[in-house]
Amino acid sequence: MKKFRKVLDGLTTSSPVNPSGSSSCGSAAGTPSAAQTPRELEIQETLTSEHFQICKTVRHGFTYQPTALAFDPVQKILAIGSRSGGVRLLGRPGVDCYCLHETGAAVLQLQFLINEGALVTACADDTLHLWNLRQRRPAVLHSLKFNRERITFCHLPFQSKWLYVGTERGNTHIVNIESFVLSGYVIMWNKAIELSTKTHPGPVVHLSDSPKDEGKLLIGFESGTIIMWDLRAKRADFRIYYDEAIHSASWHHDGRQFMCSHSDGSLSMWNLRNTAKPFQVTFPHGKTQRDGRKESCKPILKVEYKTSRNSSEAFVIFSGGLSYDKAGRRPTLTIMHGKAITVLEMDYPIVDFMVLCDTPYLNEIQEPYAVVVLLEKDFVVVDLTQSNFPIFENPYPMDIHESPVTCTAYFADCPPDIIPILYSIGAKHKKTGYSHKEWPLSGGTWTVGSQAYPEIIITGHADGSIKFWDATAITLQMLYKLKTSKVFEKPKTGEVGRGAELVEDDPFAIQMISWCPQSRIFCVVGISTHVILYRFSKHDANTTITSLEVRLQCDMEDVISPSDTENTPYFSDPSSHSPQPQPPSPRSSTPDSVRDSIPCLKVKNRMIRMPPGYQAELVVQLLWVDGEPPQQISSLDLNSAYGLLAFGNCNGVAVVDYLQKTVLLCMSTLELYGSADPFQRLTRSPRKNRQSTTGLTELSDNQVSLDLERSKSPTSDHVNGHCTSPTSQPCPSGRGRVPGGLEGPRLARRGPGRPPFRKAQSAACMEVSLPVSSLTEESRENSFSRSRSSSVSSIDKETKEAVTTLQFAESYSRKSDTLPTPCLWVGTSLGLALIIPLSIPTDEQERQEDPVTVAPTATVLMLKGSVLRFGFLDCGGALILNPYEVWRDQHAPEEPDRPRKRKLVNFSPSSSQEASGDGHLAVVCSERQAKVFLMPSQACLYVHNITESSFVLRADVVSVCNSVCLAIFCANGHIMTLSLPSLRPLLDVNYLPLTDMRIARTFCFTNGGQALYLCSPTEIQRIAYSQEMCDNLQEMLGELFTPIETPEAQNRGFLKGFFGGNAQTFDREELFGEAAAGKGSRSLAQHIPGQGGMEGMKAAAGGVVGELARARIALDERGQRLGELEERTALMMTSAETFSKHAHELMLKCKDKKWYQF
Repeated sequence: MKKFRKVLDGLTTSSPVNPSGSSSCGSAAGTPSAAQTPRELEIQETLTSEHFQICKTVRHGFTYQPTALAFDPVQKILAIGSRSGGVRLLGRPGVDCYCLHETGAAVLQLQFLINEGALVTACADDTLHLWNLRQRRPAVLHSLKFNRERITFCHLPFQSKWLYVGTERGNTHIVNIESFVLSGYVIMWNKAIELSTKTHPGPVVHLSDSPKDEGKLLIGFESGTIIMWDLRAKRADFRIYYDEAIHSASWHHDGRQFMCSHSDGSLSMWNLRNTAKPFQVTFPHGKTQRDGRKESCKPILKVEYKTSRNSSEAFVIFSGGLSYDKAGRRPTLTIMHGKAITVLEMDYPIVDFMVLCDTPYLNEIQEPYAVVVLLEKDFVVVDLTQSNFPIFENPYPMDIHESPVTCTAYFADCPPDIIPILYSIGAKHKKTGYSHKEWPLSGGTWTVGSQAYPEIIITGHADGSIKFWDATAITLQMLYKLKTSKVFEKPKTGEVGRGAELVEDDPFAIQMISWCPQSRIFCVVGISTHVILYRFSKHDANTTITSLEVRLQCDMEDVISPSDTENTPYFSDPSSHSPQPQPPSPRSSTPDSVRDSIPCLKVKNRMIRMPPGYQAELVVQLLWVDGEPPQQISSLDLNSAYGLLAFGNCNGVAVVDYLQKTVLLCMSTLELYGSADPFQRLTRSPRKNRQSTTGLTELSDNQVSLDLERSKSPTSDHVNGHCTSPTSQPCPSGRGRVPGGLEGPRLARRGPGRPPFRKAQSAACMEVSLPVSSLTEESRENSFSRSRSSSVSSIDKETKEAVTTLQFAESYSRKSDTLPTPCLWVGTSLGLALIIPLSIPTDEQERQEDPVTVAPTATVLMLKGSVLRFGFLDCGGALILNPYEVWRDQHAPEEPDRPRKRKLVNFSPSSSQEASGDGHLAVVCSERQAKVFLMPSQACLYVHNITESSFVLRADVVSVCNSVCLAIFCANGHIMTLSLPSLRPLLDVNYLPLTDMRIARTFCFTNGGQALYLCSPTEIQRIAYSQEMCDNLQEMLGELFTPIETPEAQNRGFLKGFFGGNAQTFDREELFGEAAAGKGSRSLAQHIPGQGGMEGMKAAAGGVVGELARARIALDERGQRLGELEERTALMMTSAETFSKHAHELMLKCKDKKWYQF
């Protein structure tokens, strides 16, 4: 399987370079480098381009910027429209579908074709769309674009194929749902109102047919005019001119009266017998003033009038209507039931609400049982069957944005026991007081697919909270919530030295997450430059949190750049000339001496009771130095087998032994190189001229900058070789040091003093405004492509060399090593990869007592661009997993017979003597290129230049289809996969244009061909890049439509029908059909056929086309059976005729014979 040819080990793999410092040629993508390689590996790679495909799987969270709501009372499916043109369809848990209009126009209104498996959407671009819901992925069947009029309101009667469409001009058009064309029947506004009326009635704001007579249409205009239009007679039955503007109207089920809500906060009741004036006008929240007038109230935007069998009193439910004098009061939903008035305060403004009833028939007692309330940032369902009106527990993950999301992590194929144990502990802290009834949205069907495996998503939030989510089988359910802020003391008002420099908002915001599912050790980085390490326990504990403080504040020597005028920013920011909001200067309140050697937050130093779950064990904080705040932490890694934790920022790197609670290493990046520094830089002191830069949570919505901390520095094209430490082979003559001409005057490098205490906006808020029309070509290039200079001077124009990635691994730190040892791989923003050897005692007792030694002299490898990711393969091409410690509960009662010991699992290549001799492969990916090195010889086997015009935002070595590949996401929106180790391009799709920092901050790949990102401030989008995953997706999605018989209308009885009058029905086809009304104006609306038919044929499982195909097959089979029956009938007729003929002949033969002649 594996073949090796031994050749010289000391040869370099870099291409020859010219003296100017630029690379003479780049290695071909996916091919070995030009020079000889120490070993020629023949690894059988199984992945091909056919294994990869990009598709969206499911979207979790609350619909961002919702606009409309609709409900199918028979199918029990809910639809939510959004401002971005999306439609969310929700049923029973697991039935959750998202579809998007191609135009992206906001959804104004939604109308279900009740129990038909279809949905009509009206969008802000004046287009109607018919969606087919009978397939797992809904698709548009028809569209109708209005050209001359703006759509304002739609109404579709139950079991009708004619849709009423009101417009801004006050006209009402009628659309045939089956053909999606306009009828010639039009209700013009000037015919609806009286001729004597001199003013336009305004846009149509309400349309509904009378429950008593379907031939009567109630039309409400914004100005307060109400018309009852007789569709048969084509005239108005009555006209109402009210002084206040109308927002909505609702019928009583008997069709004799209706209710309107108005802009002055009033409700008016109208009886059809006397429409001259309302028989009742109420101001539900308006008090009578001393002069007898009602106080002014806010508009009642919507009202619903529903009757109940169990009570003679009707439910009147409305939103708004509060008095203006109560400033600061939260939005409310009011429920009036008889004389009882219940006001439900909401956390966010109400967008829409809908009362859920048992029957779809408007002329029956409605029997409401719940109210769905759509808020701007939440979704609430209220139980109407209980007097205290409790809310239902929401089974959907609608609270992802409870605090803004700042980072995400995605773990596939987790240990199977981790999800149940997290759920069992998280369930103890769930809220109570919910309704005991079942979730009312019970439509659709969903089953766990055969490909399901444990998946966990972790989200970090601005308030310092961490949420663990069960993401198995494309669902999302909250498992456990952890609050990191409980580790710290609350800053007291006016506290000197600490509270003075803290801003009020979000000092605990989460920046990074590192989790080892096997050992259950969890580590987070916060914006206040703190690192918290947690251990998992099933038992509560009383313990003290250990706190370590680290001074990680180093600078480069002041040097002079060749041209001070060349120090232009790498990113174009139109607002850069305006002063940016700065946090209060720490020097303004206290002297510098107070601001030296203090952390940003104060850890609780007393005994703390910690509940079961994740319990804080260690906090590491960076300190202020000489009045300057510590720099943001840019990289993090931990290894449970080693018991070590490492983190770095733009100043350097620190390594912490969390078993012994000691700091092992705290060193600047420059000091790690020693004499192997390829740029020959010197440290300097003291610090000068600090510049303020923005961190994770300071980017505002209107900024154009895409300045990522982990990929900030420019890199030079000459960095194509590698340089080793003096303990290994000497550097080749090509690129070990900078050209001699630049060694005289040294280049200026100034470090940023990034204050960490600004308001922690979420990754969702970091939107980048990029109007293409207003950006010049230069600014576009600066915003995303980030021009890289080939001169060494460009290196020193940027910030200091930041540590951009860290990873512990069993590797070789020197070429002379024969066995792998624990190492720390460090990647920097200048494209350098350092390998730091670690000496860790193997005996458990020694590990607890003897110190771990870290050798600061490191091996150096070089790439283009900031280093983003490390990965390790054995010489067979298989992924080498990190060693880990098996989880043990430290707070469990100890058994005397079985003392607790650390149990380690190691995946080192040294597991066998043969593997030990082979070494291993190291995959290093940077912003610009990927390289595969053979260790320990450090020979570069393969190089792939990923991009020249953009840069990589995220790269991960992942397992896909029982193999390994490198998954990459670029700033230009491309998602790529490269084979390993040969780095052959397998997939390159321009999938996701990067329009804001939210995507860059939260995009992450995981094993199994899946990835996710925060697509809006409130939603997580999961995608698949594996063909196998895309093929299985159809099985994993839920069915939105299930065949259900439509409930029959109630029999009203003879007496009720005689005295009360039955609801009159009429044939709308006779009025609106082409034969009677003619064709609609083609210039008014244009029909656009959709793609739903083709998609339905492909989906075939439950689509309309599949149903038709099955119907045709059934008809053919029926016809065949009828044909066979007809043939059998013909044979029987022929046989009967033959029998009759023979019987007649026998009768003639025997009629003259006597009885004794037989």
